[in-house]
Amino acid sequence: MGSCRDTNMIACLSFVVVLLGLMKGETAAEYLVGNSLGWTLPPNTTFYSDWAASKTFQLANVVTFKVTGNHTVYEATKGQYDNCSDLIGGISDEIQEIVTLDSAGSRYFVCTVGENCKQGMKMTITVESSTSAPMLLLRPYY
Repeated sequence: MGSCRDTNMIACLSFVVVLLGLMKGETAAEYLVGNSLGWTLPPNTTFYSDWAASKTFQLANVVTFKVTGNHTVYEATKGQYDNCSDLIGGISDEIQEIVTLDSAGSRYFVCTVGENCKQGMKMTITVESSTSAPMLLLRPYY
């Protein structure tokens, strides 16, 4: 017959199994910027901002820019984003740019070609902090 210590250990392990069963696993979501339109001149100046505002971005989510035509994907500062100025660089021409959201806060993306930024080819992605449950540390009973 088991001792009291064995019974407590079994109860503790059972609790852990139940607890783990209640915790849902989170996986990183993947988003295609602009959905089927991709990353190109939008139909209106708020298209990409509206698209991003309709999503809830979490840490480790992946955002894919499917670039069509002569456009770029450039991660800008807030000032560059707001003014569509001082924009140089970026990845361009019929590519797929994949960005992993690895820190909480706002990230700003624009196209650096011509007047595209001013024509609405820009968006802010706000990444929320992790919403995972706090870790529970269990010490075994001896």
